[in-house]
Amino acid sequence: MKMQGMLAGCSAFVHIERMIADDPHIPVAAGQRLARGVCRHLRGLDFIGLAEFVPVAGLRLDVLAVGPKGEIWGIECKSCRADFRTDQKWQGYLPWCDRFFWAVPADFPTEILPEGSGLILADAYGGEVMRMGPQTAVAPARRRALVQRFGRVAAQRLLALRDPNFNAFSV
Repeated sequence: MKMQGMLAGCSAFVHIERMIADDPHIPVAAGQRLARGVCRHLRGLDFIGLAEFVPVAGLRLDVLAVGPKGEIWGIECKSCRADFRTDQKWQGYLPWCDRFFWAVPADFPTEILPEGSGLILADAYGGEVMRMGPQTAVAPARRRALVQRFGRVAAQRLLALRDPNFNAFSV
């Protein structure tokens, strides 16, 4: 796979993260603010989250988090009822994580969320796991590929932060 393909959207992601980090009053999508709060909360649980993670072409999780023992959690951030109602892909994420969560703001109507999935209440600054989703183990070969991809994407994003011309180079 060419490096450019793996970095699709990386510049936009880095730019958004800088805006959020530099000034929380700059208008950024509500779901992106939720993802930031979720990642902060997960860090306190010893999980590292990556926002806007693509496990496979056609799917993009709002947050994929890896725990200290290799646990993989998938989190979809929904800022309002309409945002949730238009999501047609969420069940496609289930085979790509050991646990699946919805992350929503405190005023979200949580009764519309599917039973048997995890729930995180969050805002731009943190969150809290309110309900654990059921654990369904990711297949070993898929887990290995996901953790490897997770590491590569994280490293690529870090390099893009340190070198603004990083995306200009291809392998």
